[in-house]
Amino acid sequence: MSKLYYAMRVIERFEELEGRNPGETSVDDLPNIQKLRKELCEAHCLNESHIPDSLLRRLMASTSEFPPVCAIVGGILGQEVIKAISGKGDPLKNFFFFDAMDGKGIIEDISNVNS
Repeated sequence: MSKLYYAMRVIERFEELEGRNPGETSVDDLPNIQKLRKELCEAHCLNESHIPDSLLRRLMASTSEFPPVCAIVGGILGQEVIKAISGKGDPLKNFFFFDAMDGKGIIEDISNVNS
């Protein structure tokens, strides 16, 4: 599973608990976010190094939109809409993560394997 998934879940949980809108976090919130990271890692039997502080800082600091990233993600979304409407091709399963720092897109299937 992508590190981005877990890091985003930690920040999302922080925003939810604090009653903040997405993107209203800052590096000053890092100690509280690290506590939530520890809880999430314990709940999912993960090592805390799977969600590095550098990734959390980068996600908290990046509150602006980048047109090239928006174009890439929008193109993939449009492709998925066309697949859904036409019934041709298999859709992406669950999540698509695009890391602008690496320039890579990752498809994660996080479906429950027990169902």
